[in-house]
Amino acid sequence: MNDKLSTMKRVNIGLAARYRKEKRFRLFGLFAIVLSLSFLVLLLGSIVAKGYTAFLQTEVLVEVHLDPEALDVKNLATANYPAIIRQSMLDLFPQVQSRQDKRDLVKLISTGAAFELQQMVMAKPELIGTTKSLWLTADDEVDMFIKGHIPRDVPEAERRISDKEIAWIDQLVAAGRLKTSFNSVFFQAGDSREPELAGIRGATMGSLYTLLVTLLLSFPIGVAAAVYLEEFAPKNRWTDLIEVNINNLAAIPSIVFGLLGLAVFLNFMNLPRSSSTVGGLVLTLMTLPTIIIASRASLKSVPPSIREAALGVGASKMQTISHHILPLALPGMLTGAIIGMARALGETAPLLMIGMVAFIVDVPQGFSDPATVLPVQIYLWADSPERAFVERTSAAIMILLCLLLAMNATAVLLRNKFERRW
Repeated sequence: MNDKLSTMKRVNIGLAARYRKEKRFRLFGLFAIVLSLSFLVLLLGSIVAKGYTAFLQTEVLVEVHLDPEALDVKNLATANYPAIIRQSMLDLFPQVQSRQDKRDLVKLISTGAAFELQQMVMAKPELIGTTKSLWLTADDEVDMFIKGHIPRDVPEAERRISDKEIAWIDQLVAAGRLKTSFNSVFFQAGDSREPELAGIRGATMGSLYTLLVTLLLSFPIGVAAAVYLEEFAPKNRWTDLIEVNINNLAAIPSIVFGLLGLAVFLNFMNLPRSSSTVGGLVLTLMTLPTIIIASRASLKSVPPSIREAALGVGASKMQTISHHILPLALPGMLTGAIIGMARALGETAPLLMIGMVAFIVDVPQGFSDPATVLPVQIYLWADSPERAFVERTSAAIMILLCLLLAMNATAVLLRNKFERRW
């Protein structure tokens, strides 16, 4: 009896110790999840806090007199529009007399304002000889000051805007000639050396063209390779070697694919440098292993009874695959393709190797035009010293994250909607 009680006591002690270990393990897991979510919230919060102001842009209201003597109707494209804007700013501050002060005053307006005025006059030549009240884009330093990124309560030597410029800005604010509005330029323009004129449209179109090339090449090739390896290829040492290499390619650093693209597509095949075509080819090589592996897993998930039933009623091998196996495996294949495209959208290193890091002002109009992509655009802006590029970098990261979340959400929805459980 005592031996039995002693045994039960030892069992209870062991159970209590096991329960304590399980509880500690659950607490460690919960702590890891909370810590990960905290870092994620901190990262996203920092990006949003720095980037949301990029969706707003400061503008200055000026009275622009379109002097017929300065605007030759036959040569509107080459007229001296900066001089017209300069005179408009000087009319607002007649007390400014020195040459240096005049230069500093005109710098409150973005250099891109002359282009805005040129576009307006060329579109409506009948405006020549009239005076128009126009909201023109302010310089990036003025924009940063209005948004509070440049404090006024620090010594003048420690900020990039002088006391007299702050006084002029205060006069414009008091006169109702300064406002912040939605920054449409950020979504409509390409890259620029001036932060207030820089936009993501060029990089977005470059990403679109590059992903389109990647999808059109990688999905059919990947599915075809998966079908052959899973349904037709004999099981021998050669196919085993191919499978191992495909799995290894999925783990190779992406910059290696960039080096391969540089050697083959640019140096050997002489394809257009910095183009979406070359970028799509490089990303195709990178995403093919992911799509092949996902497609093979989808084909394996189809029950053997489907194949046997189709073959049993007289269908050929090809009819069985095309009419029964592929339709059932397609949702998983699409999910793998979307995940591969999401990875390709966020890649930077391989595209740097093929020259897509170039400064591209014009929005690409085709697959052979010089282009860049969103991750590379973010990399370029992050390397710029101006404070205004900091908020544009964060805003571009927000746009990129939204696109990645949308693609991954699409993959999850497709899987949940079309996936069949056997």
